[in-house]
Amino acid sequence: MRRIRTIIAYDGTDYVGWQTQPNGVAVQQVVEQAILEVTGEHASLQGSGRTDSGVHARAQVAHFDTEARMAADKFAIALNTHLPADIRVLFSEEVDPAFHARFSAKEKQYRYFVQTGPHADVFARRYALHAYMPLDLDRMNEAAALVVGTHDFSAFMSTGREVESAVRTVSLSRWEKQGKFLVYSVQGNGFLYNMVRILVGTMLGMGSDRIPKDSMEQALSTLSRKAAGPTAPPHGLVLWRVKYPDFDTEEVLAQ
Repeated sequence: MRRIRTIIAYDGTDYVGWQTQPNGVAVQQVVEQAILEVTGEHASLQGSGRTDSGVHARAQVAHFDTEARMAADKFAIALNTHLPADIRVLFSEEVDPAFHARFSAKEKQYRYFVQTGPHADVFARRYALHAYMPLDLDRMNEAAALVVGTHDFSAFMSTGREVESAVRTVSLSRWEKQGKFLVYSVQGNGFLYNMVRILVGTMLGMGSDRIPKDSMEQALSTLSRKAAGPTAPPHGLVLWRVKYPDFDTEEVLAQ
């Protein structure tokens, strides 16, 4: 049995998320069907994380096991011939059977895109949240800086979810202006359910004066979901990068 590691990009607009679910079509099940068509095997595809309905991925890492003797780097080409245009396998290679796409990951990076200006860009509507109101970028970056470090992020998790620990370590948190877009980048060792979208919603609320200027500080100190802002819509969020001890999607995609 061989273990194949892949990097998968997808437009999540028309999917119920990464993970196979009974209420709609998921990215995982579509790729597993492609694996079946290529190898004749019912493989279980394990991803680095579960993106929600409407969330995109530039670099989702996933692995599967196979008895097929195809050259490992050819799986990407073969699978793409059986995949819809909104899902693409960008890379494939054989790895040690001990590798696990989720449990071996050290850090993941997400990016959230906000299109500014009075009118929505029709070509960005699937991939960026339109914010017509003025946003204070300096204030948002002051709030973003508070996220860096090891914190209990209970205030930034959707209610009704239970986890053993809400403590996570964030190594990168910043906003940057890229033309007509504001882009939030956050990288850490793990994320709670809807954590990034609630962080974004909080900072956008602060940047537009819709919620108190100290909301980030209050949410981190009180651990109360009520102290944080609303959950930002999913379509602006992209799983951007996954890092392992000996593998970094950013380096692979740069080749």
